[in-house]
Formats: sequence, structure tokens, C-alpha cells
Amino acid sequence: MFARFAALVTLGFGLAWSAQAGAQDTVKIGVILPYSGPFADAANQLQAGIDLYMAKHGDTVAGKKIEIIRKDTGGPAPDVAQRLAQELVVRDGVDILAGFALTPEALGAAPVSAEAKKLMVVMNAATSIVTEQSPYIVRTSVTIPQVNTAFGQWAYEVAGVRQAYTLVADYGPGHDAEKSFSKGFTDAGGTILGSDRTPVANPDFSAFVQRVKDASPEAVYIFVPGGAQPAAIGKALVDRGLAPPATKIFAQGELTHPEALESMGATAKGIITTFHYTLERDDPLNNEYVEAYRAANNGRSPDLFSIGGYDGMHLIYEVLKKTDGSTDGDALVEAAKGMAWQSPRGPMSIDPETRDVVQTVYIREVQEVDGKLQNVIIHSIPEVKDPLHGQPK
Repeated sequence: MFARFAALVTLGFGLAWSAQAGAQDTVKIGVILPYSGPFADAANQLQAGIDLYMAKHGDTVAGKKIEIIRKDTGGPAPDVAQRLAQELVVRDGVDILAGFALTPEALGAAPVSAEAKKLMVVMNAATSIVTEQSPYIVRTSVTIPQVNTAFGQWAYEVAGVRQAYTLVADYGPGHDAEKSFSKGFTDAGGTILGSDRTPVANPDFSAFVQRVKDASPEAVYIFVPGGAQPAAIGKALVDRGLAPPATKIFAQGELTHPEALESMGATAKGIITTFHYTLERDDPLNNEYVEAYRAANNGRSPDLFSIGGYDGMHLIYEVLKKTDGSTDGDALVEAAKGMAWQSPRGPMSIDPETRDVVQTVYIREVQEVDGKLQNVIIHSIPEVKDPLHGQPK
């Protein structure tokens, strides 16, 4: 599969390495994202996090100039991501691969990272297996099992829920969220009364929500994409009398993004979500980050995509400092293992065994604060690892 890539490496690097060896004064970072297509907004917010970090910390690290080379997949397109990664390594001579908003594209580029021995910083893709696909991958975002397994356990042990129903979008992330929440909940002692999956592109939830109502659960766990779906499912739940406090509504954080809250209005009040980043978290570092992000992005608030890009650049800068500017892939990965820092999201680190992110999982409730609905942190679970690493998939 990679015979052509190996041949290109032999041909291209034979000329390139001599020019780059020794006193290289530029570190090239190839950022692969779906800047166009259905996930363009996510890519642009992630890029905005990258840009903000560089604006604050400069574009020179360990005496080396940082150069960003952007590549658009128009994705999700794993084959395109793989081709672009090859081009970045061979033709553009990049030292580091980064970005990867979507799991399929991270998986597409992973073999290139392994073959070329290039550090690959995954700034969003959230499926557990990603870091296992190349020994040079480090993740700075989140995994779906990381937040939802802990959430399911919390729902039983802290919220006191004994029976729940799951309603998730019928695609990979929805399946992962359903499985993870259910495992955390049932392992703690809870019972799942029923599970349902909704079409990804269908915002009509009435029939699905009716089945939830018929089951009469204490709580319903929801995972849907952003856009129009949070408001649509919120309305369907309220129309059938499934709303807090009578019925607890649990979800991953996308359901109550700031834009979603504006669309949902009062129907969002009382919804409880889990996430690794909460923009309202009252911390000096986060307050500074939110203010700077809004100033640089026409008042728009930061989200999970932007914080993944911001922390991804932090990791890149710090590993370059530790290697004194060396871009050797093995040296960069070793420098990343065990790295810990204070992020706007809170304390985080890189697990030296899995190269995956370890961080605080936040439980938030939508409350009215000063006349405005927002996510208020009601519980924090520190130093959470992805629970699936090392287990059969």
C-alpha cells in the first residue's frame, strides 16, 4: 500500500534532507482539516485556536520559525487526508502533521505518520483507537469514552438515577457515546430501559421521543450533532413532557453549545451535559482565553474545536523547546510523553503509555445566570483517562 509513498520518500528526501539537515531555521507544520464542506465551521474554529496561540506566543520557538501549511480535505475524506499527508511530507518537507478534526481523516493520515516517523498532533478526532494507529500520534482534544463513561458512573452514583434510556444519532460518534455512557451507568448499578438511534440528517425526533416517553425512564441520555438538531430534539422532548426536573436530560456537551442554547431557549434549562471544556469556567487563564478569542473572532465564543487547536499548538511549542528545536520524530514524541500543563480548560497531561490526553471531565447544568442561560459546572472529575486503551475494541 505504501510502496509508492516509500519510493517518493526515497526520491524526494534524497534531495531535501541535505538542504534541511543541521541548522534548519524553519519548522514546518502541515495542518490537515476540512476547511470546506459540511465540517468547515469546525475546521475554522480549530484553526482559530491555532492562530490565537501563535498570536499570543509568537511564531518562533527554540530559535526556529514556525510555518503553517494548510491543506483542505473537504471531508470527511480519509483517502484525501492520506494523500495530503504524503504530499506534505514528501513535497513540502513538513516536520510535524497536525489538525484532524475527524476520526476517518486521522486514521487515513496515521500510516503516513508512522512510515515517515513524523509527530502527528490530533487536535480533535475523538475515537479511542486513533492514538494506537501510529507510535507518533499524540492527542490534545478528548475521547468520547473518556467523558461519557465517567458521566454514566456519575449519573448513578451522584445524581441518583437508577433507570435511563439512550437516544443517539446513528453514526460512529453516537454509537461510541451510547456504549460509553451505558457502560459507566450499568457498571455502577444502573439499568438501561431501552436504546434508540436516530438518522443523522433527520431533525424530526417526534416518533423517537414518543418511544422514550412510553418507557417512562428517570433520565434520557442524548447524543446528536450540532446545527439544527439540539433545538429540534429539545422541542420534541418538551412537547411530550420529557423535561427537567420531571425527567433528567443527559447529553454530551454539543447539545448545549452557546449557539445551541440560543436556538433552544427556555427548553434547555436543567439539561445536564458532560464535556472537557466549559467556556464559562471561572478561572483567570480561561477568562483571558475567552476574552482574547472573542476579540479575534468577531465576538464568537471558543468551543471544543478551538481549545483542541490551542492546546495542540502548546504541545508543539513545548516539545520543540525540550528538543532544543530538533524535529526528529522520536525525540518529539518522547518529549510529549508525560507532558503536563495548565490549559484554559484546566489541568491536563499526556499519558506516557498511550500518548492520549488526561484531563478533568466536567458535569454542567444549564442554568439562568444574570438573565442568560449558560452551562454551569456542578461537578468535576479530575485526571480522567480514556478507559478503552488496552482493551479489546
